[in-house]
Amino acid sequence: MYPADLVLPMKAELTDKGFEDLTTPEQVDSALKQGGTTLLVINSVCGCAAGAARPGVLYSLTGDKKPDHLVTAFAGFDGDAVAEARRLLAPFPPSSPCVALFKDGELVHMLERHHIEGNPAGAIAANLQAAFEEYC
Repeated sequence: MYPADLVLPMKAELTDKGFEDLTTPEQVDSALKQGGTTLLVINSVCGCAAGAARPGVLYSLTGDKKPDHLVTAFAGFDGDAVAEARRLLAPFPPSSPCVALFKDGELVHMLERHHIEGNPAGAIAANLQAAFEEYC
């Protein structure tokens, strides 16, 4: 479990921009099964989260099409919430960071760590904006 003083500023990069912080399995279940489109970010302390995932996700939201709901949970900190999210992300294996788009409770698009790692934030944003065009 990572210490709060390390994690909270990284959480704030998303929550300060309108992402709902999911800290319990019940919050995750409710958020991911709601109607409309929901973007889930499993946040992480790793360099690819800081350099590509979080900036790419935020940049993706500057386009015309956006998800209805923005949610996040933090791997290594919100353990039970992340475990529930990973259950709902099956058949994809656990991955952090990762970004998933749900539509009416169904997983429709997934970026795993291997899609994020080594790619610039702009590539992450472009991938997500294409998904938003299709599903939002």
